[in-house]
Amino acid sequence: MFFESLFKPKSYKAEVNPFKVDIHSHLLPGIDDGAQTLKESLDLIKQFHLLGYTKLITTPHIISDYYPNNREIISEKLYSVQEALKDEEIDIELEAGAEYYLDIHFLNLIEDGNLLTFMKHYVLFETDYITKPIVLEEVIYTLLKKGYIPVLAHPERYRYLNNDIEAYKQLKTLGVLFQVNAKSLYNHSKSTANMAHQLMKHGLVDFIGSDAHRMRDLRRLEHFLKSRTCQKMLKRNIIKNNF
Repeated sequence: MFFESLFKPKSYKAEVNPFKVDIHSHLLPGIDDGAQTLKESLDLIKQFHLLGYTKLITTPHIISDYYPNNREIISEKLYSVQEALKDEEIDIELEAGAEYYLDIHFLNLIEDGNLLTFMKHYVLFETDYITKPIVLEEVIYTLLKKGYIPVLAHPERYRYLNNDIEAYKQLKTLGVLFQVNAKSLYNHSKSTANMAHQLMKHGLVDFIGSDAHRMRDLRRLEHFLKSRTCQKMLKRNIIKNNF
């Protein structure tokens, strides 16, 4: 169920937000399926600020066939948005990592040790939703061996895990961390929403992310921050956003 018509972000009380850092978003203009203009980027960031966030680690897609972004492209876009934030006197810190798709390009970047990270060593990555990559465990092992900490983006979405909580626990034992999307808790897909709740219930969530592409994502984020679900999340999981 969507709650977009039930509230407005600017009515939110910033002190309610238990998180100060968001670690998954698409806010750099024109380089993936997120914000397309600088104005849209700034509008989204302003809403994050109103929600009480003090730091955003935005994570543009890096998918070799669709979004062939690299460190230089992302850094250039990041600088332009940072300068615009200064000009408009928006007091929020903006950094950039990346959301890597598990493909051959990602494997090469791991070998080269040339990954964009957040919080120094964390690497956000995603996979195909339907088919499990045959090299998934190998990639996790290699990331750890290279000194990275692998963080699987929105694990609640992957159908190949078959809603099997034991399969998720097995991935955790390999050393991968889980970043659940706040908006998944209110997804039209019952399977996705149920899996997000199950991960929360079993204490398997390490990060909460907005995965913000559009303003509607921030509306669902606001609802989560004000909800009992958020309080349950904090009680049952060790959330690392603010570390």
